[in-house]
Amino acid sequence: MATFFEYQNQARKNTRILVLLYALAVVAVIIAVDLVLAAAYLYGFGDHLLPRGVAVGITSALRAVPTSVYVWGAICTGALIFGVSMYNVFKLGGGGRTVAEMVGARRVSSDTRDPLERRLLNVVEEMAIASGVRVPAVYVMDEERGINAFAAGYDISSSVVAVTRGTLESLNRDELQGVIGHEFSHILNGDMRLNIRMLGVLAGIVFIGSVGEFLMRSVRSSRSSRSSGSGGIFAIGLALFVIGMVGLFFARVIKAAVARQREFLADASSVQFTRNPDGIAGALDQISAASQGALIGSRYAEELSHMFFGQSVKLWFGGLLDTHPPIDERIKRVRPGFRPGNYRKLRASPVPAPAETEEAAEGRRLSREQAATGVLTAATMLPGGRRGADLSAQWGRSAGDSARLVGTLDGGKVDYAARLLDALPAALRDKLRDKNGARAALVALLLAPDDDVMLAQLEALNGAGLEALGAAARELVPLTRRLGPAFQLPVIDLGLPAAKESDALEQAELLKALDLVIHADRRVTLQEFVVLTLVRNQLALRAKPGGMGNKKLAEVKDAASLVLSLMAHAGIRQDATGKRGEAVQAALDAGAKELGIEITPPTGTLTLDRAGGALEALKDLAPLQKAVLIRGLFAAVSVDGTIRVMEAGLMRMVSAVLDCPLPPLLESIDPATLAA
Repeated sequence: MATFFEYQNQARKNTRILVLLYALAVVAVIIAVDLVLAAAYLYGFGDHLLPRGVAVGITSALRAVPTSVYVWGAICTGALIFGVSMYNVFKLGGGGRTVAEMVGARRVSSDTRDPLERRLLNVVEEMAIASGVRVPAVYVMDEERGINAFAAGYDISSSVVAVTRGTLESLNRDELQGVIGHEFSHILNGDMRLNIRMLGVLAGIVFIGSVGEFLMRSVRSSRSSRSSGSGGIFAIGLALFVIGMVGLFFARVIKAAVARQREFLADASSVQFTRNPDGIAGALDQISAASQGALIGSRYAEELSHMFFGQSVKLWFGGLLDTHPPIDERIKRVRPGFRPGNYRKLRASPVPAPAETEEAAEGRRLSREQAATGVLTAATMLPGGRRGADLSAQWGRSAGDSARLVGTLDGGKVDYAARLLDALPAALRDKLRDKNGARAALVALLLAPDDDVMLAQLEALNGAGLEALGAAARELVPLTRRLGPAFQLPVIDLGLPAAKESDALEQAELLKALDLVIHADRRVTLQEFVVLTLVRNQLALRAKPGGMGNKKLAEVKDAASLVLSLMAHAGIRQDATGKRGEAVQAALDAGAKELGIEITPPTGTLTLDRAGGALEALKDLAPLQKAVLIRGLFAAVSVDGTIRVMEAGLMRMVSAVLDCPLPPLLESIDPATLAA
């Protein structure tokens, strides 16, 4: 199976193919429009151009039309198509949020008390933490009764997941998990960027047909529809409408050819992720059984048809142009021998039981086989926030095998994520759902375990006029101090959706508070720096969608050297006196060997801005070059054949900044050992 980086690289190639197909389609439409214009010109001026009483061939007739008609027809048509496409691409610059709002979806608040929405958020949170993806914003299409969903976004960090109200009310938790697992596959496989590009591109091609439809409608509604001129206008409108429909036909063929294979892949990934083929098979079966099926009533159902979980519109030719494979075939592939009648009799109710509405009970029902893999208990809450950081586990993977973990979907990770969420204090979970509580929790994560240092940090906040935020963070210290390194990234991921709901001023205050807390003790650790960089990147407003990187490691060698050096130094135990220099050099050598470049040790004063600039530069690497970078970082931290809990946490956070979702690495460590 292809790796995350190979999928990302393929997605970039698919974008190039889309541009080529777009260009060919534009040429075809221009030719068709020129033919229509030529016919219209001959209709109006043919008596002056062609000899009377003489049979003239089509080629000769077209040659009789002035060249300027074809030239201006091509220029105007091309400009119109390109302009409409660019307008729609610009309109979709907001990414997944814009797509969700386009279909009238409502964002689900992090602190919702609706049991169906709460269950949905819990499933999304589990899968995000299990896969290393930032928790997507979640939307609900309240007016849609069909069973459907989609994921959208220009990149992994800013993706959204939207489901219909029919999905929430019709599916039980296992079925909902199967659908969300399917959508997470699209997030990880690089499908979303191409999907949004197609939305914008196809809008320009279809626009020609829309103009033709408008002309025909205007003639029919006009009082002078019987005039001789109106007949010609109607004919032109009909011709443009046909041209538009021809373009739409081929667009649907392309979407069907591409989307069908991706749907099979996403179905298989969902099974791999949830380890429950009945989940997605049951969801597909519910679509078959529902009167509304997966149909979407929105006027954008056609444009988004390639993005949905199920077939959102009815098409012609017996499914020839369907964007999705037949439901029976999809079920057969993921669950051979599936019996709809038996399943429907035994399936769990889609309505959450009262106990399920409580956070501690929501969705944590593990099978005996899953439970046997080990239970994460409150013992993993490490007192003082430091204990357990130096614990390590044998790491039997090579650097290459380690890098292949990026973007993987593993059912065992989902179980671990569910148990990890259970281990978080309920009071902290509640705070993370509220925008003010989430901001306070993110600050509390970086408050020092030493009381004197923490007081200095709080005084820095007070001096900057952030007393309220500092006081709220201080109240959460008893909860956050109990968290070990393995919990830092999950807490950040859980708090970011609520923090993103705050206004620009509140977000600026949060970033300022994190910066002050980090610098209050005049010492910046790599972990503190990465936390600040991750939160800053996630809260940064994007004026336009970022392009996929295309740089090579050799072009950003200094940035790679700096980050590798930071990881090598951070990964060495502080008590490794005497041999510390040798250990750091061994880590640097191992990383440099994987990177294939000569490492230049950083010189001068290392500041947050300088380190942040290095990570930003590395984000512009091409997908396969990012794979090399991740291999090098893994080689550095695992040079001794082990990975410490702190190193695993750092790898995940650095990978998160680089948009390389890395799942939990050390979930197999015995919790009792962690707490020892």
